[in-house]
Amino acid sequence: MIRLRGHHLICLHFYRGEGYSREFVENLEDVVRRATQGEEIVVVEGADDICRACPTLQGEKCVAKPGVDAEIREMDAEAAAYLGVEVGSKVLWHEIKAKVMAMSKEWLVAFCEGCDWGEVCAEKKKALGLS
Repeated sequence: MIRLRGHHLICLHFYRGEGYSREFVENLEDVVRRATQGEEIVVVEGADDICRACPTLQGEKCVAKPGVDAEIREMDAEAAAYLGVEVGSKVLWHEIKAKVMAMSKEWLVAFCEGCDWGEVCAEKKKALGLS
């Protein structure tokens, strides 16, 4: 079973092969492959299967910059609320994808505002008509 935090349920739909390191990218690709092949996803609070390969994860907290862990947790809560999922719930990729592809451009723009990965996602969001 895949463990994903709230914002990754949205952001992974816009992933395009970039990341912190080769190991991080390989892990991302593995998680996305497993999800798209139908493996069940459990919604978790805090560090998940994507975070485990991140060089800025220290214990269970992101230390990329001061205060970022709290910001990420707020994004997780906002994403989960939008998607109608709770920590501990189990979902499938295609169910989440349908909700992500149906979201308004305005909501997505506001959600992504200030994200360090904005440039990485912009092209894919545009291609999907979500930017």
